[in-house]
Amino acid sequence: MLKILVCEDETAIRRFIKINLERQGFDVIDVETGEDALEAFNEQKPDIALLDIMLPGMNGLEVAKKIRDKDSNVGIIMLTAKSQDVDKILGLENGADDYLTKPFNPTELILRIKSLARRVESKDVPDILEDDVYKLDHNTRQFFKRGQYIELTPTEFALMDLFMRNPHKAFSRDELLDIIWGKDFIGDSKIIDVNIRRIRSKLEDDPSNPEYINTVWGLGYRYR
Repeated sequence: MLKILVCEDETAIRRFIKINLERQGFDVIDVETGEDALEAFNEQKPDIALLDIMLPGMNGLEVAKKIRDKDSNVGIIMLTAKSQDVDKILGLENGADDYLTKPFNPTELILRIKSLARRVESKDVPDILEDDVYKLDHNTRQFFKRGQYIELTPTEFALMDLFMRNPHKAFSRDELLDIIWGKDFIGDSKIIDVNIRRIRSKLEDDPSNPEYINTVWGLGYRYR
């Protein structure tokens, strides 16, 4: 059973989320502060964390960063009442895999969680992809660059898995959204660009002049 940590300080919204997730058969841990979220994360090891950005005390961005520093495999979705791009990008740059703007439809929330769950649970696939530079191991869900371990989030891992299975193939942003986030994803392609920028910062020798993850201008990206 997928275990989900929900951190939301508004009681009505937190209960609403919990009820809808439990109806889908998820095991839900609900808390209202960032500090409680970190404690619950350490004790109960959820598969996915659903974090409101605007929290009293430690905000959701800080919680996301601390969780990501502890575990590269956990899925993280940010909740925000703001629609500005800067909040979405900040969430992704602090280690989140996805974001959802309040108010949201519960159906959309479930779709986002199921999409992320597929990335999180992909660790059970017994497979190894390897080339001269990188090695992706599904058995241990680890990623290596020239033998050195590199921590990747579930979304980053899924993107590299797709790229390494399809070297030299150019993927449009829409294709990447459909394959990684799912055809029911409602959002813009900026989430692709932020994740690619994050991957390059971890994997490229010179992220400003990427050698392996190339931009295909006017289309999307390709792994070379």
